[in-house]
Amino acid sequence: MDLTSKQRAQLRGLANSIDTIVHVGKDGLGENLIKQADDALEAREIIKCKVLENSEYSPREAAEALARVCRAEVVQVIGTKFVLYRQSHNKEKKDKIVLVKK
Repeated sequence: MDLTSKQRAQLRGLANSIDTIVHVGKDGLGENLIKQADDALEAREIIKCKVLENSEYSPREAAEALARVCRAEVVQVIGTKFVLYRQSHNKEKKDKIVLVKK
């Protein structure tokens, strides 16, 4: 699913108010980090991540690699932080993010 510029702008706005919950460090994109990001995406749909200085990845590389393995979309990459989005598959989730129409 490719995001339009309007949808990307909507998600960037939502990401401003959330805290960073995933930190990519010297261990890179290990199994635990991927599971943490995957679980967070299922619960929240949008997550903010940070690449620490001791990581072997650049923020863009980490965002694209993590998005690929978690089947998510990269919303934005700014400095050392990046935002990922994936629509939740949980039908009972009350506060789902409703994207603007294409």
